[in-house]
Amino acid sequence: MKKILTIALALSASVASAQTLRVGIAYDAGGKFDKSFNQSAYEGTQRAEKNLGVKSSDFEPSDPSQTVQGIRAFANEGFDLTVGVGFANNASISQVAKENPDLYFGLVDDVSAEKNVASLVFQEEQGSYLVGYIAAMNSATGVLGFVGGMDIPLIHKFEAGYAAGAKAFNPKVKVIAQYVGTTPDAWNNPGKAKEIAGSMRAKGADIIFAAAGGSGNGVIDYIKQTQCLKASALPSGVKFVNNKFATLKKSAAYTKACAGDTRPMFFIGVDSNQNYLGDFDKNPATMNHGLTSMLKRVDNAVYALIKDVKEDKFKGGERRFGLKEGGVGYSVDQYNKALITSAQVARLEAVKAKIISGAIKVPSK
Repeated sequence: MKKILTIALALSASVASAQTLRVGIAYDAGGKFDKSFNQSAYEGTQRAEKNLGVKSSDFEPSDPSQTVQGIRAFANEGFDLTVGVGFANNASISQVAKENPDLYFGLVDDVSAEKNVASLVFQEEQGSYLVGYIAAMNSATGVLGFVGGMDIPLIHKFEAGYAAGAKAFNPKVKVIAQYVGTTPDAWNNPGKAKEIAGSMRAKGADIIFAAAGGSGNGVIDYIKQTQCLKASALPSGVKFVNNKFATLKKSAAYTKACAGDTRPMFFIGVDSNQNYLGDFDKNPATMNHGLTSMLKRVDNAVYALIKDVKEDKFKGGERRFGLKEGGVGYSVDQYNKALITSAQVARLEAVKAKIISGAIKVPSK
């Protein structure tokens, strides 16, 4: 009880005035600066503060059992909108929303039955299809990796779309998939993800897509350490089929570690644009190891919800964000524009248009 009171007092002290729209955010495992899913939600609230003049406070539980306390503290303070980030927060958001029918709530990545909860869900499989297509276009081995976080239907959508997109470009491509775990700890176990990345490289994977929250940093770290595949270490049945990045300027570290018959390794980021994390030598002019990122625009969805509350247009129920709504996509920026050609982008945009029109049906499992 004392902990709840402390949270409530802290929240009260951070509010400028009773007239200002107040938004509370309860983050998922991994924390708000996970460089991925939670951080995207955080950036959406920051944009709302800047553009809409709202005030936000957040809650990062050190233990999942604390989440309902944090959400209830926002409600007790009369916050206009409280958003739970992640499907794991469904029970807590739904419980407190039921207790406070006069307040508004949001839930990211799951659907609540409560009428005063806006449930923000995404068509992750559509964005994953596009990055799978990119991976198959650029793989030197025809072997791709997928590292999932928690083994649940939500992440199966990422895997299904990724594999379908890759095989749409190259039916012979091989996709190796493995999950970090079956509990919420799977989102924050970079050591295990790093091990998985090593096993995938041993099987010939040169591009790995990680949909694993904070665990994905382990995949990035592994690629930073190894940087490339060597022909002499390829497993039986796998060989280099192209050398697309031969002419790109490489870092001194890469040139030293990857002399001889080698090909670069790449990761594909998730949720936020993580391309910059592949700039291992802090020089965008040399080859980057972030091929692209599957954008899941939690920031856009959260911002849109806050804007609706600000404009008195809140509506409960499910809101779905796919390619058509700008809810998912892929990223091209200064870090990877040398990796993905304009011809590839044109081809991707044509595929994207077919998904939006319904001509391409993307599997979700």
